[in-house]
Amino acid sequence: MSAVSTLSFTSLFAVSLIALGAPLLLGFLPFLRIPAPVLLIIAGIAVGPSGFGWVQIDPPVQVLSLLGLAFLLFLAGMEIDPAQLQGRSLRVALLGYGVSLALGVGVGLTLHAAGLTKSPLLIAIALSATSLGLIVPILIDAGQSDSPVGKLTIAGASVADFLAVVLVSLFFSTSAGSIGGKLILLGSFALLVGVFVLVFSRLGRSMRLGSVLVMLQDTTAEIRVRFAVAVMIGFVVLASHFGLETILGAFVAGVVLTTVDRDTESHPFFRIKLDAIGYGFLVPVFFVASGLKFDLKGLLHSPSAFIRIPLFLLALLIVRAVPALLYRSTLSWRHTAAAGLLQATSLPFLVTVSAIGISLHTITPVTGAALVSAGVLSCVCFPLVALALLRSPDQQSASPSATPAREVT
Repeated sequence: MSAVSTLSFTSLFAVSLIALGAPLLLGFLPFLRIPAPVLLIIAGIAVGPSGFGWVQIDPPVQVLSLLGLAFLLFLAGMEIDPAQLQGRSLRVALLGYGVSLALGVGVGLTLHAAGLTKSPLLIAIALSATSLGLIVPILIDAGQSDSPVGKLTIAGASVADFLAVVLVSLFFSTSAGSIGGKLILLGSFALLVGVFVLVFSRLGRSMRLGSVLVMLQDTTAEIRVRFAVAVMIGFVVLASHFGLETILGAFVAGVVLTTVDRDTESHPFFRIKLDAIGYGFLVPVFFVASGLKFDLKGLLHSPSAFIRIPLFLLALLIVRAVPALLYRSTLSWRHTAAAGLLQATSLPFLVTVSAIGISLHTITPVTGAALVSAGVLSCVCFPLVALALLRSPDQQSASPSATPAREVT
């Protein structure tokens, strides 16, 4: 009890007020067409050490921020639909990611030659991801999630997010070891994941277990939610023990849970409950804490660093939008451009990679701040243009669509 009493929850209270106020502000001012995470990061910068200095990163905020990151990756993994990743969609998505990575390496080498970054590969991987949790709700609200442009964009974003997380874990894990050794550990981790999927797929066929889950799922036991949290934390621990990045464990946990528990008829509110824990509590803490860590002063005091923001924004557009040209055989030019802009929308992964790079001293805090700033601008600008391209002429002359129903990431 004495240890708990020494902790101060003042900073966490301030963070919770920001998490409450951001969506309310967007609700009262719908013309502010920006995602809530962007506003959370900006608010964190304003009240943090780079702004007024009112709020600091203390142990409660730090712990909940780490849990928020894990839950964010977990929910992003749950967005992946294995049924859509097959056949031509999968082949095009894999080819598109290969093009993205090649372009990213080129951009990274160029920035390295200009003295703007120390690690071309980390920059390449950071630029190769897409914010799957953001573009899926956008496509759903636009009525395009089941259209050819929606399916191709979601498939491309799913592959990009998954492979980017794997590559970061492989090449930039905080644990020591050679690439060959990490490949062996990654293979062993994948094998255990496969065993888990096999075991729980068979357990899912048990009528007795199914009836117990249904009986307990909407009581105070919330058994399915507890199972999901246990799976997420278990995979995070497993990835950590294998010397891999914990974000890989959280992301894979989401993919696995979606794979082994596809029948949602008996538990229609399961995902809503997980969203409530994640987007209602933990994930906003992560975004506000990211703003608290943001090195705005270093960015403003270095003109050469400040110029990196538009460079990184342009790099995002090149690395992720150009591969959308592979969709041209199926889509019109308008929809191809919209898919490219949506694929170039990224923020959570840039925040995560920036934190990893700073901890490994492969990028400076100022470069990390520039990367995150470019991600913020991509979330503000690219989806708006993409939505305009996706609307038909009749829709463009009508009133703007409503804001997404749930806070997107």
